[in-house]
Amino acid sequence: MKQDLNSKSIDKNFKLMIISALVLVILFIYTIYKSKTVIEGTTYYLGIGFLFVLLILAFVLKLKQEKIRKLINKDGINSFDTELAKSSSKVSKNELDSTILPVKSNISFKDVAGIKEIKEELEEIVEFLNNPSIFQKFNVKLPKGVLLVGPPGVGKTLIARAVAGEAQVPFFYQSGASFVHIYVGMGAKKVRELFNSAKLNAPSIVFIDEIDAIGKARSGKSNDERESTLNELLTQMDGFEGDSGVIVIAATNKIEVLDDALLRAGRFDRRLYVGLPNIEDRKKILELYLKDKNHNINIEKLAITTAGFNSASLSTLVNEALLYMIKNRKSTLDESDMEVAKNKLEFGKKQHKILDMEQKEILAIYQSCKAYISKVKVNLLDDSVSKINKVFLSYNEMLENIKRELAGNVGLELIKKEKFAIGEDAIKRAENIALEMVEKYKMATSVDEIIFSVKESLKLEFSQNIEEINRLKELMLKNEVINKDDL
Repeated sequence: MKQDLNSKSIDKNFKLMIISALVLVILFIYTIYKSKTVIEGTTYYLGIGFLFVLLILAFVLKLKQEKIRKLINKDGINSFDTELAKSSSKVSKNELDSTILPVKSNISFKDVAGIKEIKEELEEIVEFLNNPSIFQKFNVKLPKGVLLVGPPGVGKTLIARAVAGEAQVPFFYQSGASFVHIYVGMGAKKVRELFNSAKLNAPSIVFIDEIDAIGKARSGKSNDERESTLNELLTQMDGFEGDSGVIVIAATNKIEVLDDALLRAGRFDRRLYVGLPNIEDRKKILELYLKDKNHNINIEKLAITTAGFNSASLSTLVNEALLYMIKNRKSTLDESDMEVAKNKLEFGKKQHKILDMEQKEILAIYQSCKAYISKVKVNLLDDSVSKINKVFLSYNEMLENIKRELAGNVGLELIKKEKFAIGEDAIKRAENIALEMVEKYKMATSVDEIIFSVKESLKLEFSQNIEEINRLKELMLKNEVINKDDL
């Protein structure tokens, strides 16, 4: 390719020389022919001689062009290689000339408590980053992207750092908001810089926190900065293979607003749901936070009374208690310090997020009724329940999904003989399903009739199985989870 470029350049120069000489000779002859004055003198003959010499030289060079080409190519190729090397080094320098730099994570899985199932899912990611040859031998490609979904404060960022720490690979952290700029194109440029740096430092992990800031569903009616940034992210995720050594981990608490293109196979194909910790999880988290602390705390009792706390809240709770202990010039952390810290955290928070025993019983009945109807694993602090998920749902299957959403409210009202302000999102989801049945699929004529029919069916079923619901409630109060084996 390089020789072809040099050959073309030589041929072009020869042609230009011949054409130029011919044009000059023709113009000179034409000038003499038209002139009325006889042109004589040494200068005249020198000019004519120079033109003919130029013309002859051009023809000679044309005849000897193969030898000349070989001679020039010896130096030309080296020159071409030098320029290409300079250009390549310049591109690499530009790629590296970025404020996006990797960090080494010193956090491992032992520093993250209460996520046993999540750890198991992520262990193969760590294994891939540590020993990619094992997977490549069988032509196995791991998911390009892992999406961590869950409410704020459950430790999504900590989990991503733990994966990087376990694998001992560079960790690139960026928040979704950091890609949003007032100037068009800057967000897309930053995405390119991020992935260039990750590839140059592979194997590595790219972590994008709060990805919904740039990953919201596109409307198609505008082409603003956020959408161009999302388009660049999608392009970059398509631009590397599963064996490239780059794993993208993202976190969000609003998966429903993400663009479908982000969630399709080949991008974020693996999703891990990180929920609020149950009682066993809270025990492990508290044990971790109180490790190496001089304390006189009943961890099991504290875990029971902190239902609704996420891992970040538990960390803050321990820290606040320690501050109060230091303020009172004590050397041992005790129950009184923890009570003061708990009261501080509870102030200003919604009551259903930090539960006393009465509130916990109400929630236990609510979740037990959902578990009884759905026959799937349900945690005390779950916001939703698993539904039938098919491409083409039947009339009865859609009714079943409505039952699963309304089971908690109906069962709680039946057992406690009173309505409670709980399950707002579940009620909305049930009404949306009923609305689809009426307006979209013409399966029924009234949303109210569908909801009323489902509620009556649930009341009848619960009234005939009160003992079973109470058994599940006690199990939920004890373990804060009902597994499939318990149903």
